[in-house]
Amino acid sequence: MTGAEHVSIWSIPERQGRGPRPAYSRVQITEAAIRIADADGLEAASMRRIAADLGTAAMSLYRYVPSRGDLIELMADHVLAEMDIPSRPSGDWRADLTLIAESTRAMWLRHPWLAGLDGTRALLGPNRLRLLEFAIGALDVGPPIDDVITLIDMLNGYVQHVVRSEIAASRGGDGTGRPEPWMTRSDPHLRELLATGAYPAFERVVRDARLPRMTGEEQFRHGLERVLDCIDCALRCPR
Repeated sequence: MTGAEHVSIWSIPERQGRGPRPAYSRVQITEAAIRIADADGLEAASMRRIAADLGTAAMSLYRYVPSRGDLIELMADHVLAEMDIPSRPSGDWRADLTLIAESTRAMWLRHPWLAGLDGTRALLGPNRLRLLEFAIGALDVGPPIDDVITLIDMLNGYVQHVVRSEIAASRGGDGTGRPEPWMTRSDPHLRELLATGAYPAFERVVRDARLPRMTGEEQFRHGLERVLDCIDCALRCPR
């Protein structure tokens, strides 16, 4: 192994060799970090802040969690345990994927710091793998495995995009889930745009579209059904 290779936190034993019993566990450190991130954001969950929460020195925590990247991986995997996912798919792929999507949305809304993760690091903790096994098993109804991966990515992409938008809107608005003010047709700039007659397609959105006037949850469910329809089409019409 070269020095450049990454060693997964899941490959490092929590207790290495003999010696006194550790004062803390990774779970304690992870849960402290999650409490801080839930309250004040991911950046606030520094080793120094976590150590203060636990009543110890920051440097002592590195014996349990070697790096901040490892800490974030532990946090992201730990919250996945909140998702009430069965051990096996039900045989109804649409119901199973709906469960994954709705559970993921609820988890992200409880822990909005998840929206700040860049997704470039492969997360292969036990809870992530359990969820992945369930999702792959749900779609294991005939299509090639590459298509299964693509369809799961499509579902995840939709869920994460929409929930990131919800989280951003809740931070910038009143948090009620009501439609944006520009859709009320009372915004002066909007009236000016529509009066020009230059944007007939956009005028149709303002006049007829229901989606912008839905709550965040209604928008999510509407879009989810369309994504599931696309997956259904892909399963029925394999390449």
